Amino acid sequence: MTGSYDPYANAIGEKVNGILKQEFLLEEYQVDIQTMQLLVKDTVRLYNTKVPHYSCYMRTPEQMHEQKEIEIKSYKNKDRCRANPIYELRVIVGTFL
Repeated sequence: MTGSYDPYANAIGEKVNGILKQEFLLEEYQVDIQTMQLLVKDTVRLYNTKVPHYSCYMRTPEQMHEQKEIEIKSYKNKDRCRANPIYELRVIVGTFL
């Protein structure tokens, strides 16, 4: 699903799958692949720009990324990953679109 064999990337991919299926109910839509790709893309945009997250101190990931007062949490080994944790959802979803 993630295009790599990194267990951390796979965990993020599984988290994204759960969000798409359970929170946004995307598996309920019986649409063609192109329409589903648009739905996933729009869902990721909503998730990153409109939905506040407890782990982001009730800010959206976009707001958290733009602010400078609060340090962004990272659960990764800093030596292994260079990606920004706030936008990983976009990166992982983009790998299977």
